[in-house]
Amino acid sequence: MQKVRPEEARPRGAGAGGGVKKSYQGSCHCGAVRFEADIDLAQGTAKCNCSICLKSRAWMAFIPSSEFRLLHGEQELRDYQFGRRIIHHMFCTRCGVRPFAHGADGKGNRFHAVRVNCLDGVEPQELIDAPLKYFDMLHDDFKVTPAEIRHL
Repeated sequence: MQKVRPEEARPRGAGAGGGVKKSYQGSCHCGAVRFEADIDLAQGTAKCNCSICLKSRAWMAFIPSSEFRLLHGEQELRDYQFGRRIIHHMFCTRCGVRPFAHGADGKGNRFHAVRVNCLDGVEPQELIDAPLKYFDMLHDDFKVTPAEIRHL
């Protein structure tokens, strides 16, 4: 499996916040599932307190589905849904890691939620510098930060 170092990531143009999208490669733990995603980390990352994100300590970057490419391992992926069953939480059947989820917003816009901890070769400083937002999805509210976030 080839890892992409930040200096090798392909710039994809300026993002809305003035940052630059890079094409990152990512994978599950065992490498059976591999993907590429165009992400501007300066646009921010997210954590939420819904039951599945809390239990798996999800840290995500949301991107349009058109900026996500599954490179290998479709046959190894399984879908887990719960609650209103609107988000597809994909996991590798070999190692159990959930490298991404996908769904559509209320307007029908398709998105992928890429686990930033599954990006291969990303420098820790890039993640440290990425803005982080918190969502209170335990109460279905994207607009509110949960009262407590230290455990997320």
